[in-house]
Amino acid sequence: MKRLIIATLSGLLFGFVCYSFASSGENEVGFWLALTIIAGRTLMGFGIGISRFPMKNWAIHGIVMGFIFSLPAAFGTMMGPEVPGFDPQMIAISTVVMGMIYGFLIELITSIFFKAKIK
Repeated sequence: MKRLIIATLSGLLFGFVCYSFASSGENEVGFWLALTIIAGRTLMGFGIGISRFPMKNWAIHGIVMGFIFSLPAAFGTMMGPEVPGFDPQMIAISTVVMGMIYGFLIELITSIFFKAKIK
């Protein structure tokens, strides 16, 4: 239970971090997109918290889970409407790469800092 709570809260934290990156500069992020970003990263943390995949390394587990949980959002950016000045492929790639980084960080916080390892 400790692992689930820590990973989910870490996902929520990184959801707000991801939202702040998405809305930085001239970018205007609407309510629904902000909610989707925060919920997606929180769901990633929840998934990492409940995952029982037998991997030898906590870091690989976080990266793989971050990759898996970022794919729907990446495909969503590819299917969305054309926005002048934005390259959908670049946004999709950065969504997946950042998801892998967030997955790694969630797993780092959960497994190493709080010592809530996969059982």
